Amino acid sequence: NNNAIQKFLIDGFPRNEDNLDGWEKRMNGKADVKLVLFFDCSEEVCLKRLTVRGETSGRSDDNLESIRKRFQTYRLQTLPILKKYEAQGLVRHIDATPPVNEVFAEVSKLFDKL
Repeated sequence: NNNAIQKFLIDGFPRNEDNLDGWEKRMNGKADVKLVLFFDCSEEVCLKRLTVRGETSGRSDDNLESIRKRFQTYRLQTLPILKKYEAQGLVRHIDATPPVNEVFAEVSKLFDKL
């Protein structure tokens, strides 16, 4: 059906300038970005959650050193991309510090409006 509305959620992308450039080149005129969802959560809370996850995840990068490197990469490469989307009025902030079911409820409310 050519009249069907298709919606996609793209998680964690674009993370840096190269990702954004590639997206804009390949998707220009093909995708209408309605919003950028940003989960606000302090580094302290993220560190606690990732440390707990690391106890059972089996992921080698769920350790203090790797987590801190990810935070640095985020500040240097991802935040500037977020600022570009904020300038376009596309960013919607969600407080990600409450329990997951409360965060999900807030996200659901936002998606219901689309």
